[in-house]
Amino acid sequence: MSEDLQQLHRWADGLLVKLSPASRTQLAREIARSLRQSQSQRIAAQKNPDGSSFAPRKPQLRSKKGKIRRQMFRKLRTARYMKGKGDGQGVTISFLSSVRHMAAVHQYGLRDRVNRYGLEVDYAQRQLLGVSAEDVRKIEALIVHFLT
Repeated sequence: MSEDLQQLHRWADGLLVKLSPASRTQLAREIARSLRQSQSQRIAAQKNPDGSSFAPRKPQLRSKKGKIRRQMFRKLRTARYMKGKGDGQGVTISFLSSVRHMAAVHQYGLRDRVNRYGLEVDYAQRQLLGVSAEDVRKIEALIVHFLT
């Protein structure tokens, strides 16, 4: 996927050089808004950027079987916690600092404490943020639409 991003970067550089800084900022904000929305929808669908499903939750040791549980990352995908920022230099999608550590643990599949007593668990990798092929097509369409 990084190859697609590099190709998009080379393609867009020549077109965006001709824009004024204010126009570049406006376009970057539109792209950030679109990317944040698509990331949120993808997290709601429990999908990685490559289209594969998130790893399921681990079964709880002492809980009842068949218990209905809430969907993973329900609050994390809201605009309150996931922020999109666009300026003349580029676009950034990030999480608020209060949830950034938890998001990073899931993004990279790290080891983290579950409770205050020091019990540590290995989390499965769930790519919360990433650029899919569909996102690249949306960005290209936004750039073309903005330039026409």
